[in-house]
Amino acid sequence: MTSPMIFRIAFDALEGNKTRTALTMLGVIIGVAAVITMIALGRGAQSAIEAQVRSTGTNMIVVNAGNVTTGGVRQGQGAASTLVPEDADAIRQLPGVQFATAGVNMRLQVVAGSQNWLTRIEGADVDFPDIRAWPLRHGTFFTSQDVRSLGNVAVLGSVVSETLFGLDTDPTGQIIRLKNQPFRVVGVLTSKGVAAMGQDPDDTIVVPYTTAQKKLLGIAYIQSITVSAASATGVPQVAAEITDLLRVRHRLVVGDPDDFMVRTLEEMASLRTESTQTMTMLLAGIAAVSLLVGGIGIMNIMLVSVAERTREIGLRMAVGAKGRDVLLQFLVEAATISLIGGVLGIALGFGLSRAFTSLLGWPTTFSPEAVALAFGFSAFVGIFFGFYPARRAASLDPIEALRYE
Repeated sequence: MTSPMIFRIAFDALEGNKTRTALTMLGVIIGVAAVITMIALGRGAQSAIEAQVRSTGTNMIVVNAGNVTTGGVRQGQGAASTLVPEDADAIRQLPGVQFATAGVNMRLQVVAGSQNWLTRIEGADVDFPDIRAWPLRHGTFFTSQDVRSLGNVAVLGSVVSETLFGLDTDPTGQIIRLKNQPFRVVGVLTSKGVAAMGQDPDDTIVVPYTTAQKKLLGIAYIQSITVSAASATGVPQVAAEITDLLRVRHRLVVGDPDDFMVRTLEEMASLRTESTQTMTMLLAGIAAVSLLVGGIGIMNIMLVSVAERTREIGLRMAVGAKGRDVLLQFLVEAATISLIGGVLGIALGFGLSRAFTSLLGWPTTFSPEAVALAFGFSAFVGIFFGFYPARRAASLDPIEALRYE
């Protein structure tokens, strides 16, 4: 038998059982679509995290208060009260440091006229907008004099401004109240947008850290120091120098654990990206199970097809068809089902990815690698699971096959 004849017989067989072929193909379609959609969701989340990191600030390093142990009980990150404003001043003098700001934060109810809103209050220094690459939409940022004098001034995030004063309104000069204390609005930050899998940075009010310390929290220590290195390549070196400096300032000897934590933005992004990649692989693995089920469905249907066409196979072999011709015929049928199913699955996966983005707002990234992986896997599934039925058909004895009822 010639190759064109083998292919024509295989296609005729599939066309003669359209419903069964379509149902068999459905398992492959669903499997491929699931794999592509899950990978697209995972890649989209990863891209969103990277974009969030880029928009957070320039060459940023964050120093947080660390653990403190009391009576054998470890209080965890943020419990130590050894981080003080003087530490931020000392860090600012390090070579390679461009900006540094002391910080404290809390959540408070803010009141403006008849409106109120529960939001994040962030105490910071004047370098805050430079470190976070966060320009203002209205007004100005507070000054060094405001920080030194514990001024009751505030810069609003766009969400807070719109919630309290309405859209397209400049609230500069208006009065808000925090813990029944009046604060004058001096500016409004531009919108950064909702962070991927995190809090909304626009739902924030920034006040001088000294004011937040003394008037809102009643503490003398700070909770964090945010640093901007002069260059991206210098970030690891600056982070190491900060660690050494703070250990000396806090009188920690060799063997003592740090009572602070130094993290670069790359490290924080890496942790979140790694968790996202793990989740992506898990989801893709679960989706691949459905593709495996589709392959088993191909094998089952092909075995049924071999049993139904035993006499036909025997007749072909009796008139000169060889075992390899029969083997190739059934392999072509299985591969055709899986490849067509793969193409349709890719289209469905693309459509589902776009639907998640447009309807639910979930970020998705449709990658060529995912398409190649899913399509290649579907072809492998068709050949792998189609080989046994094809081999079984090719090994039939022509005489016994002609006698088959």
